[in-house]
Formats: sequence, structure tokens, C-alpha cells
Amino acid sequence: MRDENCIFCKLANGDIPTATLYEDEDFRVILDANPASKGHALIIPKEHYANLYELDETLAGKAMVLAKKMVTKLTDVLGCDGYNLVQNNGECAGQTVFHFHLHMIPRYKDDGVGLGWKLNELTDEDREDILSRI
Repeated sequence: MRDENCIFCKLANGDIPTATLYEDEDFRVILDANPASKGHALIIPKEHYANLYELDETLAGKAMVLAKKMVTKLTDVLGCDGYNLVQNNGECAGQTVFHFHLHMIPRYKDDGVGLGWKLNELTDEDREDILSRI
């Protein structure tokens, strides 16, 4: 199902012009309009899913297979040194558009792209708590 008020539904379905790198029956891959680095692209499903929690498992798997194909091809095209795949779920996790999408961010040596977080240590208490409840 599409959401007629969702800009990513419009982008994914060609209602708004994009720099399309790839398209199939389920996804459109476009260059990000506000890239973190040269070649930053988005994988966007054509149907509306607010986040990963709503995406069905088959489509989630297809998104990762597509990411692998795109990253492999784009690494050659762009001559980048690596890639980050980033997918945010929920406002507190940095999601600003509530239509599932997967960022493919090319990385170049000393590019200054900041995707970091403060590293913490896994405590015995946290480990045991999580393992006991999973």
C-alpha cells in the first residue's frame, strides 16, 4: 500500500523525479539529495512501510541482497574505500522520514563523514539481563 502523503512513496514510485540508479518491482535506488559523501544512495521500497518493524521478512531480505549488489557495483564506479549501510528506526534513532529506507554511504579515506557513537563496555549485568530475557 502507498501513502499518498509520503514523499518517499512519491520518490520510489516516480511521482517526483530522482537520480535513479536502479529500479525493479519492489524498490527504487536513488542518489540522496543531501548526501553525506559522493555517491550516497537510498534503497526505497515502492510500498509504504514506516520502518523495519513493519517491513516483511522477504522484502527485508531482498533489500539486503540489493544493497550488496549496489555496493559492489558502486564501489567500482566511485572508487571509494568502503561503505556504511545505515538504517534508522524511530525518531530517537535518527529517523526523519517515516518510510523505510536504507542508506548506502560510500566512504573515502579521510572523508570526515561522522557516523560515530560513544563506545561503552558490555557489563556482566547487562549481558546476563539481555541473555536471560531473549
